[in-house]
Amino acid sequence: MRMAMIDHISLGVSDLVASGAFYDAALAPLGYARVLEKGIGFAYGPGPGREGMMFWIVQPDAEVAPSRGSHVGFAAGDRAEVDAFHAAAMSAGARDNGAPGLRPEYSDGYYGAFVLDPDGHKIEALCRIPV
Repeated sequence: MRMAMIDHISLGVSDLVASGAFYDAALAPLGYARVLEKGIGFAYGPGPGREGMMFWIVQPDAEVAPSRGSHVGFAAGDRAEVDAFHAAAMSAGARDNGAPGLRPEYSDGYYGAFVLDPDGHKIEALCRIPV
C-alpha cells in the first residue's frame, strides 16, 4: 500500500552551502534534519526511525534542470507503475529526461523515470523495491 502521493520535492538554490545552513536551522524546530548529502545537493527528512517525504535543495545545472531545479517525485507502487507513468507522460507530450530504470546512485532498489512537463518542470515517478 502506498503511503504518500509525493515522495520528494527539490528546490534549486544559488548557493548550496548558504542555503544548507539556512535549512539546517529553519527546519530543526520542526523535527527535520539533513539526512543525506550527494553531489547534487542536500536532503532533509524526519529524524531517525521516522519515514516521510524528503525535501531536497540542489544547485541546478541549466542543461539538466531547465526549470532551475524544481522537481517533484511521485510515489509509485511498483516498477510497472513507473513504466506506465513514463509511457503515459511521453504520449501526453512530455520530453524524456530519464527512461525507467534502476538508479543505484540514489539508493538500493531505487527505480525511477523522469520527464520534463510542458513548462520544463522535472517530474519523476519512483518506487523503492529491493532488487
